[in-house]
Amino acid sequence: MRIKRLAALAVFLFFPVIAFAQTAAELDVLLEANAVTTRAAALFMLGAAGIAANDAYEEALSRGWVKKGPDEAISLQETAFLMMNALELGGGVMYKVARSPRYAYREMIYRKLILGRTDANMKLTGRRFLQILGRTLDYSGEREQMDTVLRSSAGYNGGIPGAAN
Repeated sequence: MRIKRLAALAVFLFFPVIAFAQTAAELDVLLEANAVTTRAAALFMLGAAGIAANDAYEEALSRGWVKKGPDEAISLQETAFLMMNALELGGGVMYKVARSPRYAYREMIYRKLILGRTDANMKLTGRRFLQILGRTLDYSGEREQMDTVLRSSAGYNGGIPGAAN
């Protein structure tokens, strides 16, 4: 009986460390990606928005936030549409009327959440996706909540290389 309790305690104590390690590995893969897939974008976006789902891609697909296959590269305007919906960001008149990737993209440019080279149909690198995600989380107020969760995880250094906890 005592061994079962110790085993259960060990699982509960080490599960957060294992979960964080998996997320860190996924983040490393995303950072190195030349083109972010729809599945990866949905996984990170729904996670950042606090939407729990067994399969983030299937959840985003069922809500109508993505239209492409899971392994296809997601475009900048599709990313904007996914982010605006997941974070429930309101938009301008045209976004409210036509609620489409085109107007989500235009709204995010207007709000300066998408900076630099901007072609609506361009594919995103992992780094660019994370930059846009970070600015969008800052804008929506979700960033503070996400940083609190990350700080409680082992090894978080605020995203600054060489910084101490």
